[in-house]
Amino acid sequence: MKDRPKPTGRPRTGARVAAVQALFQSEHTGESAETVAQQFIRHRIGAGEAPDQEAFEEGRVPLANIPLFEAILRAAATRGDAADAEIRAHLSKDWTLERLDPVLRAALRAAAAELLAGAEPPARVVINEYLDIVRGFLDEETSRFANGVLDAMAHALRPAEFGRAR
Repeated sequence: MKDRPKPTGRPRTGARVAAVQALFQSEHTGESAETVAQQFIRHRIGAGEAPDQEAFEEGRVPLANIPLFEAILRAAATRGDAADAEIRAHLSKDWTLERLDPVLRAALRAAAAELLAGAEPPARVVINEYLDIVRGFLDEETSRFANGVLDAMAHALRPAEFGRAR
């Protein structure tokens, strides 16, 4: 993990960080998103725990909005095929979903699930939040790549927010 400071005092961001970590774990272990969500709520999301760098390095998310965390995982589980199709549609022909870094794949899946779930939060918020998360875990080149995919997905899924009709 990079030496970049993690967001503090932002429970919605914390929920998204936890969701990315949980989706990564679910893919890696083969456990359902629901099982992993319960593990995270019990062991990684700290109620009242002071956010510090050590907690993040140990995989904990001290400050996270649990209802949002659960909603993102539920959306990713129920809309997984649509999310993956949306991601694939915005990758260059030389890239496959399977070729992506697993953390990036988890972040893009969480973002796609939020974008597919409805009009809230605004698409620009989704882009910025997941881009910050990607920057916290991966290098700048991967962050630029993620920005392009997130932006393209948001424009395709929420064209009205960008002044275009679909």
